[in-house]
Amino acid sequence: MPPKPCCTPGREQSAAAPLTVVRAPAAPAVDRAAGRSVRDLVDIAGGRFLQGTEDPDGFPEDGEGPVREAVVGAFRIAPTTVTNARFASFVKATGHVTEAESFGFSFVFAGFLRGEPAAVSPAVAGTPWWRAVSGADWRRPEGPGSSFAARQDHPVVHVSWHDARAYCAWSGTRLPTEAEWEYAARGGLEQKRYPWGDELRPDGRYMCNIWNGDFPAHNTRADGYAGTAPAKSFRPNGYGLYNTVGNVWEWSADPFRPGGPERSMRGGSHMCHDSYCNRYRVAARTRNTPDSSAGNIGFRVAADL
Repeated sequence: MPPKPCCTPGREQSAAAPLTVVRAPAAPAVDRAAGRSVRDLVDIAGGRFLQGTEDPDGFPEDGEGPVREAVVGAFRIAPTTVTNARFASFVKATGHVTEAESFGFSFVFAGFLRGEPAAVSPAVAGTPWWRAVSGADWRRPEGPGSSFAARQDHPVVHVSWHDARAYCAWSGTRLPTEAEWEYAARGGLEQKRYPWGDELRPDGRYMCNIWNGDFPAHNTRADGYAGTAPAKSFRPNGYGLYNTVGNVWEWSADPFRPGGPERSMRGGSHMCHDSYCNRYRVAARTRNTPDSSAGNIGFRVAADL
């Protein structure tokens, strides 16, 4: 059974235009001036941990379980997802054109649209809250007329797996494996549902940016945000990592199924809600094609230690 499509629509779900074949962008040369990206990473000693979950409220069809012992070597990982400001530096240095820009559209939550912009499709089949909007990309997150200017410290969105890999090649980093991501996201806690424990809101505190209210009709913004939050919002986990659940889905290096074309994403997003998609759990996962992008997909980088 495929993941419920509120998570991240795939590019093939836009039925109004034929799928255009876009070559994966060539990896740019490493820019030594981008060494800041590596210097800011958190050192993770590595070790053994119990990966996965058999949570009764989870999605076994996603391959969340079984719980198994995993071993990760020492590595480094970014405390936050890549921000708009840092992605802009990459684009300025390389001239990189994202796949959303090449295709001419990306997926935007309908509730964020002002008026009725030209869309590639009226709605994604079965999920009318997703719209394939012409001109939506990382610079214009809600399509023409929108801007990331006031969101410099927010996660960059509308980036494909290929775009994330190009950024990594330029910055001398890489995407984390799923095991590395989960080990770091847990922050040293064993088999807890969230990076801070098992309660979603301990003592009534909001710990992450997810959907609050009735999905998809009304978001109360009780956690302070309707869309993305700044990359350093909320309390970091035990390893100093921010927003490892909620805010934006994060690309990993790994395929969702062995040998399959789709790539795994971890962490959930600001659109996750327990009535439909409670994938803001640390062991949850979803998938998408490596050329897909949406307003709730970003990434964080890792490196060898």
